[in-house]
Amino acid sequence: MSILKREFSKLIDVCLEKEVDKVNSDKYRLKYHLMPPIGWLNDPNGLCQFKGEYHVFYQYSPFDANGGLKFWGHYKSKDMIEWEDLGACLYPDTPHDCHGVYSGSAFVENDRVYFYYTGNVKHVGSYDYINNGRGHNTIMVTSEDGINFNDKKVLLENIDYPSNMTCHVRDPKVFKKNDKYFMVLGARDNNHKGCILLYNSDDLEKWNFLNTISTNEKFGYMWECPDLFELKDECSGETKSILCISPQGIEADGYKFNNIYQSGYFLGNMNLENGNFDFGEFIELDRGFDFYAPQTFIDEKGRTILTGWMGLPDIDEEHYTNPTTKNGWLHALTIPRELVLINNKVYQRPIEELRKLRGIYISRELKSTREYNELKGEVYELDIEFNNDIDNLKINLKSDCNISFDKNERTIKLSLGDSGYGRKTRSVTIDRLNRLQIFSDTSSLEIFVNNGEEVFTTRVYSNSNNDKINISGNLEDVKINMYELGEYKYV
Repeated sequence: MSILKREFSKLIDVCLEKEVDKVNSDKYRLKYHLMPPIGWLNDPNGLCQFKGEYHVFYQYSPFDANGGLKFWGHYKSKDMIEWEDLGACLYPDTPHDCHGVYSGSAFVENDRVYFYYTGNVKHVGSYDYINNGRGHNTIMVTSEDGINFNDKKVLLENIDYPSNMTCHVRDPKVFKKNDKYFMVLGARDNNHKGCILLYNSDDLEKWNFLNTISTNEKFGYMWECPDLFELKDECSGETKSILCISPQGIEADGYKFNNIYQSGYFLGNMNLENGNFDFGEFIELDRGFDFYAPQTFIDEKGRTILTGWMGLPDIDEEHYTNPTTKNGWLHALTIPRELVLINNKVYQRPIEELRKLRGIYISRELKSTREYNELKGEVYELDIEFNNDIDNLKINLKSDCNISFDKNERTIKLSLGDSGYGRKTRSVTIDRLNRLQIFSDTSSLEIFVNNGEEVFTTRVYSNSNNDKINISGNLEDVKINMYELGEYKYV
């Protein structure tokens, strides 16, 4: 262990001893979401399944709940329900990552995990840190057990990227296709147009630039956290390429693009021979207030699983706030979601492992009702199926959180009161409402509409003890299943 890494480790231990009890006693501490032991969490990194175990790494700032110097934190699990917290694992301890171990990914092959990430360096001086003054280095580190890491290797530096790029090139994601390795990097060019840099390799170490991928018209000034994968359409049987990005600099357009930054995907066809991508429409993955930087991996069952950051960067009081910072922590990861493609639309479904958390079960069938208010709870899964074509619906929960649907307006809406701490309203257009799955935790909601056709993710901080759930509307032939949900177990 290097001297710097040893000193960082000591400082983290001191902070843990000072802060962890305050974090654990916070009433808003989440029950079944991965969150930082202390401090700040952002992007999920290095997601993979290796030798039967799931590994979740994440951006981790243990010294400051408002963000700061970035490490990688690490959780691992055999079933995504019982987790082992392995603490900080990658440290900013070299000249090429001294100002932060930024986001990256994992690639598994031949009993080894290859981790790729961006090493952040900010030079001292009068710089804007966009066009000059910043080093974004693509770094590789390997592991034979997913826990212990070999020496870091710098693969690409600023000088190795195309000459028309700014200093903002980051977030490598590596995959394999037809016995060839590929890497995508998010970037911002000199015209402040977001793009993807595509590389290929024969050995996972020497990378050759193939092409710059971008839309014809400018779509934001920076594309972060790129991810390129394939899904087979369950209806047509056709395999499509999914280019997932988190673009910055998109203007709001009606119900679309209402957050400061977005996360979504282009459906198209990727030609890896010449590096060209056939772009379709950009579609947001989540319509809520708190979702960014998602990453996917394929597990040993062949599932494509996505996890996102349940938060956003650059949020201040003009947007909304989070009261947990006063108790020494901020942000969490979403529940893992299996991705499927149906009629050229990516659907997100809560992974089946979450059913292991189910406890007390209530089932009701409503034949012709205007209001149903016999349910209550704080940490639960609420599953509502509408067998008839419903005209209107309103669900009130967590005191001042409302989910509503209006068939005439073809709109489903999420609205929050004081418990949103500045979060107000988000909406999306849908043709009809068939099903709602609501995953409620102490300070979060994840709402899956029509089996994951649309999703709303938000933090919500109710100051009331009112845990009643009120459902009203033309409730004809409606089936309700509700489950209390237990906690993740930590070993």
